[in-house]
Amino acid sequence: MWQEAVDIRQEWLGHALRTDPADRPTAERALSRIYARIGRPVPRFHWADSPHAALPYLDGLPTIDDLYQVIRRPGAVSPPLASDLAMAASGLRGALSASVDRGDPELAPARRPKSKDPWPMLPPRDALAAGTPLNVVLHRSVHAALQRSVATGLRQPIHTALAAGLPLPVCWYGQHDVPWIGYYDMLRRVGLARYQPGPLEQLADWADLARSCGWWWPGERVCVLTERPETLRTEPIQGAWHDELRLRPGGVAYRDGWHPLLH
Repeated sequence: MWQEAVDIRQEWLGHALRTDPADRPTAERALSRIYARIGRPVPRFHWADSPHAALPYLDGLPTIDDLYQVIRRPGAVSPPLASDLAMAASGLRGALSASVDRGDPELAPARRPKSKDPWPMLPPRDALAAGTPLNVVLHRSVHAALQRSVATGLRQPIHTALAAGLPLPVCWYGQHDVPWIGYYDMLRRVGLARYQPGPLEQLADWADLARSCGWWWPGERVCVLTERPETLRTEPIQGAWHDELRLRPGGVAYRDGWHPLLH
């Protein structure tokens, strides 16, 4: 089971690192179903060659501060589509967590029995030998490892370069959303989770997006999607236990010539 989980993690990491052109039909079909689940008609899809090329098409889409205003003033403003989508995605993750055998550390940090102390951070085989529960080791070795490689090592520096110090509209990340998608897929495939048909179908749509496209911004009438990078060069993080990696300086370029992170 342990090696199978590692293989699945590396499979999903591979999707996060893909540089081939997007599978546009698959991405559009998955998004059409996601829109339908929150009661929205199928949007028009606009494709851009990079997140930077998408910027002129994002006017009027909400930022994270706009979504917080909806939470602070319920009923005072009409929730934008991104707010409904965020709630649906959060609900999906909650439903998936509830179906995990032995409890899901994603819901709450796992503690030692009769103690408030967390389980010690150890290499996975040492952690298992020390009695750390398998679900904790798998969460650290798959979800946390993908989070470090993909969210911190790839997505965050690209987002910082794109924003240039300004607030950006809320987006989802396609291939760079693999930390949670890959984690729940792993639990199902190794037999530690049994999802209900509804959440399973929803997870499949999010997995299709992660396998098929780059970042995307949902709007009421238009959904803006981006191609994957054309070039992505990474380097291992020294001393990491789970094959984590990060972007090399200047290691990402898109098909339209956008080349952030040149320093």
